[in-house]
Amino acid sequence: MSHHKIRNELAPLEDEKPRHYPLVIRIYGVIAFLGGLVQIASIVWMLVLVFGGQLDLNDIRQDTVVTLVVTVVQAVDAAVLSSMFIVLGIRLLRGRRRRAATLANAMLALEVVAILCQLMLTGISVEVLPEAVNFIILIALQTYSDPSLAEERHLQRHLQELELKQEAEEGTLGRDTTGRGYITLNFFNLFWVFVIACMLGLGIEDIYHVTVVDPGHYQDRAGLLYGPFSPIYGFGAVLMTVVLNRFHDKNPILIFLVSAVLGGAFEFFVSWFMQTAFGITAWDYSGTFLSIDGRTNGMFMCMWGVLGLVWVKLLLPIMLKIVNLIPWNWRYTVTVVCATLMLADCLLTLAALDCWYQREAGTMNYEDPSAIVEFCNEHYDDQFMANRFQTMSMNPSSAARIN
Repeated sequence: MSHHKIRNELAPLEDEKPRHYPLVIRIYGVIAFLGGLVQIASIVWMLVLVFGGQLDLNDIRQDTVVTLVVTVVQAVDAAVLSSMFIVLGIRLLRGRRRRAATLANAMLALEVVAILCQLMLTGISVEVLPEAVNFIILIALQTYSDPSLAEERHLQRHLQELELKQEAEEGTLGRDTTGRGYITLNFFNLFWVFVIACMLGLGIEDIYHVTVVDPGHYQDRAGLLYGPFSPIYGFGAVLMTVVLNRFHDKNPILIFLVSAVLGGAFEFFVSWFMQTAFGITAWDYSGTFLSIDGRTNGMFMCMWGVLGLVWVKLLLPIMLKIVNLIPWNWRYTVTVVCATLMLADCLLTLAALDCWYQREAGTMNYEDPSAIVEFCNEHYDDQFMANRFQTMSMNPSSAARIN
């Protein structure tokens, strides 16, 4: 009997039988359950005060309609997340690993929404910290609970090691063994999709700019403080991979259309978020063919369509082969180290952008700055930021910050 067949037959039996989590995770389950209950109770109490006339919403100053909308989205997101934390706590206490992993995946998306809303309302502040901590914990919990990643820690450890070695030699490590998609959508695969797309996308954009937009003139178009990375392409590739994973063998025209709409919507959102959160305009397509508020247009939507098609049909298999160059018994260690460095780069970039915004808006607290603000002001001043992010322009009045 083949390794694949043995694993496919044994895995469902493991999933059906609850296995207790370690004590620390069960304690977190209790905290998640109680925290969700408290949060729901506070939301209900707030609604009682509002409808009872004891809390006047007119006293809450809202600078713009966008600020009000973001505040409402944040409140709804918090209510849904609180309910999901209650369910997550129950699943952790009952040892329902697959269900806990599935729920954690959905909660990660909602935590991203919560972080983005908080960034748009207050910038980099202590209010973002709880959501960021929850996000990191949920990633660790999802990775630990995911049956596809947990197998080697349980009954099939030795079989899994042999199989991983064989798949690495064949260059198929990371393929979706269920046949529903091309690759397994776990943190390991999606992280390397993000990294490779960050570098590949930046390279393509640099070549396009130096050969077509402004021939012979190089412009630094990187999106992070350090390294040749453009996160918009990384996140775009992750989004494309998640949505199009099951389309890998479908009609190319269908893949092109889905990619064009998805890529255009993603580009529009990124432009809107950067302007709303930091007052930054990184591109403006106003006046071009099929321009949508200057944030995307018909030509670039077509380019997203082509990129999605090329990614799914050609680059994703190549990416899998590149990732498989990592020795199979080092893959998790290397991923953890690289993910930590990438996360630090992203967080430091956000902090530097926030300080840049505060300096431009005149709201910087120079008398008693925090350690990270003092560090950013010293090492990433206005001249550095303008030189590093040459495609960006800053206009604080266009942001939706609560002053």
